[in-house]
Amino acid sequence: MLNSAPVTTMLPVADMARARAFYEGCLGLVPGGLKPDGKFVYSVAGSTLALFPKPGGTKADHTAISFKVDDIAASIAALKRAGVVFEDYDFPDFKTVDHVCVLGSEKAAWFKDTEGNYLCIHEDLA
Repeated sequence: MLNSAPVTTMLPVADMARARAFYEGCLGLVPGGLKPDGKFVYSVAGSTLALFPKPGGTKADHTAISFKVDDIAASIAALKRAGVVFEDYDFPDFKTVDHVCVLGSEKAAWFKDTEGNYLCIHEDLA
């Protein structure tokens, strides 16, 4: 029923100006515009990312959005140059090496936006 419906990812933000500076300046997203309901949207490879104002934000402990990249090492390097700080993990069954964790058929790396949302980049393995 929803297979052909466009998808919008909704991310809560406490400070819209700060969040926009991160998404545009650090991640390189092109501004789509402010909607009458207060959301600010970006078009990302045919999908929509919407930042919506929420006092206090939301402190989720899971990945809110993941961006598929062709070369995770190159993407990490470029994002670090833009000011993104990657998370590192060292658990018995979940460990990052150079910010990357191999999860079955993909490599993944996580970082937080300025509002505390967990974001990910991932590269599919052949």
